[in-house]
Amino acid sequence: MRTSHFPLPFAGRRLHIVDFDASSFHEHDLLWLPHHDRLRSAGRKRKAEHLAGRIAAVHALREVGVRAVPGIGDKRQPLWPDGLFGSISHCASTALAVISRQRVGVDIEKIMSQHTATELAPSIIDSDERQILQASSLPFPLALTLAFSAKESVYKAFSDRVTLPGFDSAKVTSLTATHISLNLLPAFAATMAERTVRTEWFQRDNSVITLVSAITRFPHDRSAPASILSAIPR
Repeated sequence: MRTSHFPLPFAGRRLHIVDFDASSFHEHDLLWLPHHDRLRSAGRKRKAEHLAGRIAAVHALREVGVRAVPGIGDKRQPLWPDGLFGSISHCASTALAVISRQRVGVDIEKIMSQHTATELAPSIIDSDERQILQASSLPFPLALTLAFSAKESVYKAFSDRVTLPGFDSAKVTSLTATHISLNLLPAFAATMAERTVRTEWFQRDNSVITLVSAITRFPHDRSAPASILSAIPR
């Protein structure tokens, strides 16, 4: 499968972006993956996306001196080497991955159309979040896509501590031209409630990329000072 890779520094991390041509995918390309048998029943599109994501992940791991291909866990999550956190995402013909020694989550999404945004908004945000998105200077379809993507990034960053939380378990509290903050509710995870997660974002062509960067306790919670992700118990 034809691919092109380039690293992109962003928000203190280095994203590894792989653009790929799914039409050039061949079944034998999967033999490069140690876990290729796990993909035997997947569709052609899914196989190409998975391969591109793992290629991006391999580039990310090599950056920290690790030569490995992340396997697939019981929940279909990527399996990262001990002591490392990582995240993979793909959309259309782009895949990306990031690696860190702190919790990290990344997501890429195509910007919704006005029609799609109107139709999906009730399942992604509530009325309070809608007001925050509408108060930003961003077009509503872009703002809603960012809300969706930011929640996906947060779920990925804490996938080992939560089990399929709904979109209503993390609420948008602010949205600017560079970041979006989310309030984690008890429904997300009892141990994660009353915390705020900040995600950085940027637009690439007709897609947005969000990256979890930091987490803090709410100002009224004096039991712990603000901390970066590395301070969260693993």
